[in-house]
Amino acid sequence: MENVHLAAENEDDLYSGYNDYNPTFDNEELDNDIGFQQAVRTSHGRRPPMTAKFPGTAIGARPVGTSYGARAQMSSSMGRPMTGAVQDGAARPMTAVRAAGYSSALTRGSTFDPLGQSKGPAPALEAKIEDSPEEKIKILEKKVNDLIEESCMAYSRGDLQLSLEKAKEAGRKERVLVRQREQTGTADHINLDLTYSVLFNLANQYANNDMFQEALNTYSVIVKNKMFSNAGRLKVNMANIYFKQKNYPKAIKFYRMALDQISNAHKEMRIKIMQNIGVVFVKMGQYSDAITSFEHIMSECPNIKSGFNLILCYYAIGDRDRMKKSFQKLISAPLGIDDEDKYIPASDDSHTNMVIEAIKNDQLHQMERDRKSLAEKYIMTSAKLIAPAIENSFAAGFDWCVEMVKSSQYVELANDLEINKAITYLRQRDFNQAVETLKTFEKKDSRVKSAAATNLSFLYFLEKDFDLADRYADMAMTADRYNPAALINKGNTVFVRQDYEKAGEFFKEALRNDSSCTEGLYNLGLTYKKLGRLDEALDCFLKLHAILRNCAQVMFQLACLYEMLEDPHQAIDWLMQLISVTPTDPQVLAKLGELYDTEGDKSQAFQYYYESFRYSPSNIAVIEWLGAYYIDTQFCEKAIQYFERATLIQPTQVKWQLMVASCYRRSGNYQKALDTYKDIHRNFPENVECLRFLVRLCTDMGLKEVQEYATKLKKVEKMKEIREQRVKSGRESSARGRREGSAGSDSSHSGQGTGTRSERLSAKLRALPGSNEPYEASTQRDIDASYVDTLGPQMERPKTAAKKYIEEDEFADEELGDLLPE
Repeated sequence: MENVHLAAENEDDLYSGYNDYNPTFDNEELDNDIGFQQAVRTSHGRRPPMTAKFPGTAIGARPVGTSYGARAQMSSSMGRPMTGAVQDGAARPMTAVRAAGYSSALTRGSTFDPLGQSKGPAPALEAKIEDSPEEKIKILEKKVNDLIEESCMAYSRGDLQLSLEKAKEAGRKERVLVRQREQTGTADHINLDLTYSVLFNLANQYANNDMFQEALNTYSVIVKNKMFSNAGRLKVNMANIYFKQKNYPKAIKFYRMALDQISNAHKEMRIKIMQNIGVVFVKMGQYSDAITSFEHIMSECPNIKSGFNLILCYYAIGDRDRMKKSFQKLISAPLGIDDEDKYIPASDDSHTNMVIEAIKNDQLHQMERDRKSLAEKYIMTSAKLIAPAIENSFAAGFDWCVEMVKSSQYVELANDLEINKAITYLRQRDFNQAVETLKTFEKKDSRVKSAAATNLSFLYFLEKDFDLADRYADMAMTADRYNPAALINKGNTVFVRQDYEKAGEFFKEALRNDSSCTEGLYNLGLTYKKLGRLDEALDCFLKLHAILRNCAQVMFQLACLYEMLEDPHQAIDWLMQLISVTPTDPQVLAKLGELYDTEGDKSQAFQYYYESFRYSPSNIAVIEWLGAYYIDTQFCEKAIQYFERATLIQPTQVKWQLMVASCYRRSGNYQKALDTYKDIHRNFPENVECLRFLVRLCTDMGLKEVQEYATKLKKVEKMKEIREQRVKSGRESSARGRREGSAGSDSSHSGQGTGTRSERLSAKLRALPGSNEPYEASTQRDIDASYVDTLGPQMERPKTAAKKYIEEDEFADEELGDLLPE
């Protein structure tokens, strides 16, 4: 009851005061309130509200109307917005008037922007601070990796020097990187993989640049560092370097160290190292140790290369039985390739056929073909090697190899071995057996038949039996029209019959079938040369020179063609290139001397003729030119040695002895000249020139023999005159008899008999040695030249170099195809 308040009778009414009015809340008189206006004009009144803005909704773009919506927004003294104030373009509704939410009223100056794009782009992200140690280390690591990659790419392009420079630069930057790690206290985070990559690449590039000691030092750094896992494998690389240095004991040592550090799980790697060990033992001549390695490989993982090396080792020690067993192991070694039938379309499915067509020539199939061809090469070489050694005769050995091959997966090689058997007969000069062996292929399949017929055509062509050569060339073309070797042999047989147009067609067809057939291109150039189409011949030989850069025959043909085209400077240029390839060819040197002589450069001509004489002192044309050169330069004493050599080469030619005597006389040694002429007279008593010079010398020297030699000279001249008259009359009577014909009267018979007797007499006289020509005739020009005591015009020198290359190499006959042993 203490808390109960009872109104007293004298207290005020409970509802009193509600009608009283406080002027403080009268906002109608605010314009006249001096204190309020002063507060508004101060900075305190202009402060922004301290509360955060409320984000407007997508649908609250227009303000909510209140009783005070049209007035200016007012803030309290604490910065709190008044009820109904506009926030971010959206009016906050007064709860007492309308509900919060969507309003259709727009705020003054606002636009519809649901994505807030009017606020502008987002501020930029904060940039990383590149000066931080961690960022510097990351950038440096990236540079090191880039340098390693650039080094590898330079090596792949063949730029070994640049690859080494990049590897060295990567090594320098990696060391800088390690120092930075140590300075920043993050040495525990050193990238070991990066260090390994840098050192490994550097060692490789050292080895590629033949800087073997530096490479070994770098590999040693890697191998000795226990932090690198599996670094022991790099001892294989070190062993390879020792092998290149021919330090075979150390190579064996490191191969074995690498073998010890590789587990049995890596079987293929161990087999390769064992193969290297075997090869090193072969280089050292320790065939028994090499056999141990190769036998282990053939028992664990047989392969073609190790089988071939094993056969070579048994051949070196002469073990026949082991050679046979090794050959059987070789032909049974797996190749690891698919059957060729896989690439033959077997259905009408276009999609499958397209897939087969796509993979028929891809890199994988190319690798399979290369592997198979390598295996066939090893088998063929092994058979050719051991065939003469495993049996008493090479024929029996070949027969055994053929039987073994026929029972293996290489059955198609049996025919090739038979052809090699024929080639072996050729090497032994047993042509009949070679021909008989090749003739056995006439009834076999087209490929083998074509190869055998091509070889037979080649053999008969070399024996100059052109009819049989032509026959077998036709047979080879019938069996395989696209065989370029057969077409070339056919063209050669037509060429020797001087049907050059037809021969050119065969050579062109051979080139169409095989554009790399150099024999066809060479022969086509010769054909054009024979036809006088020099420009086309020049094109052929220029193309051939682009293929065979150092072929002496091609360069000589080019020089000859330029000479025929009257361009001696180009001819000299090609001959200069030729002597850079064959500097000791006397025919080429003589040809150069001839061209320089034609150009009037006697000194250069003498140099090359003299070089030609040094390499071939039996070339008469060169000897004659050198002798004439010394006579022209008034050094007759030096010319004597050349003419004396010519006398030794051609002792039946009197003109060389006459030139020796003439040189003695020109040099003033008359007594020696007289003795020489007397020797010539004893050997050639009817030589007119010698007698004339004897008469002249004896007259000049006042000798008594002058009358004797003068009498002999008159007799010889008279006999010569009689002989010439008889020869002339015999020719006239024979011509008259041919004109009269074969009349049947008796007088005609008697006249014919008289003419025949005269002809027989003239023939006998012509057959007898002449008065001045005991064995070989000298031309009247040589006689006259010698008589007037001058060298006279030189005899026409044959283009011996051209004869050598054109006659001996006129046909680049197809060698025995791909069946010739290497």
